[in-house]
Amino acid sequence: MPVEVSNEIDIEATVNGMIIRRRVRARQSLADFLRDELDYTGTHLGCEHGVCGACTVLVDGRTARACLMLAVQLHGRAVETIEGLSDRGAIDELQREFAARNAAQCGFCTPGMLATAYELVTHHPGADRGAIRDVMSGNLCRCTGYQAIVDAIEAVLESRRSDAR
Repeated sequence: MPVEVSNEIDIEATVNGMIIRRRVRARQSLADFLRDELDYTGTHLGCEHGVCGACTVLVDGRTARACLMLAVQLHGRAVETIEGLSDRGAIDELQREFAARNAAQCGFCTPGMLATAYELVTHHPGADRGAIRDVMSGNLCRCTGYQAIVDAIEAVLESRRSDAR
């Protein structure tokens, strides 16, 4: 008698502050799960090889490429998408500075850029322009030439440092 093997797994995770319980396909990417099952379409798919950064989300507070993670790997963990970061106001400063400097031209890379920038300003408040460029180099942008993005992040860091004085 053949043994039936299910290719679905039950997970429980926190997504944008809400506990979810779902049955996911064993090989479904986190990006596809977020977009197709939970309708968090701010997680963009560009290269689907982890190179472009368009799918960047925060998993347990650190950036991760959602195209390279499986949805089942989310079990017991917390993920925050661009929607969650925006809804809770975590990236307000970054959004203002990106807008002021036209650092978000076509907008395709912007969610990944903002998630990466959020991690940077949160965990590396002393970062200089070189460090900003280094961290942001993992997120590809075809429109801006990066100068405006670096300027925006630097402005947030400088503002935070002057507020701390």
